[in-house]
Amino acid sequence: MSIGAILPSSASLSPGYSVPPVQPSAPAEKTTPATTINLSPEAQAMVEKLKARDLEVRQHEQAHMAAAGGLVLSGPSYTYQRGPDGVNYAIGGEVNIDTSPGATPEETIERARTIQAAAMAPAEPSGPDRAVAAQAQQMEMKARAEQAQRAYEDPPEKRPALDIFA
Repeated sequence: MSIGAILPSSASLSPGYSVPPVQPSAPAEKTTPATTINLSPEAQAMVEKLKARDLEVRQHEQAHMAAAGGLVLSGPSYTYQRGPDGVNYAIGGEVNIDTSPGATPEETIERARTIQAAAMAPAEPSGPDRAVAAQAQQMEMKARAEQAQRAYEDPPEKRPALDIFA
C-alpha cells in the first residue's frame, strides 16, 4: 500500500499552460537548460508555483518516510510536470510501506500504530493518507479483538487474576 499520494490539485497552475504530468525515472532536474530562457511574467509566476509545489511534495513524502521507519518498502516516487523553463517539478508523490499484519496480535497492533503515524505525519495529510490511516486503525481494532478472544480462550490458570476482595 502506498501513502503520501498528494493529488496534483495544483498541477494545472495556469489555465493557459497545460502539460500532462510525466514520470521520468530520474529525479527532477534542478538546473536550468544551458541556454538562458526569457520567461514572460505569467510563465515566471508558474515556475514559482511549481517550485513551491515541488518543495511541498518532497517535504510531505519525507515526513511519511521518517515516521514509517522499518516499514518503508521503497523511497518516494514522484509525478513530475515540466515547467515553462524546461525543468521537471514534483507535483505528486507516494511512499510504499508494508501494511501487512504482524505474526501476533501484539505485533499487528504495533505495526498498525506505525502505519497510522506515517500516514498522518505530514502537516497536511491528503485524502489517501487519511484512508490509509483509517485502514490501519481497522487493522489495529481487529488485532485487539483477536487479542481479547485469545485471552478468553486461554485456560483459567493463564488468565489474569482479579481479586475483588482486596
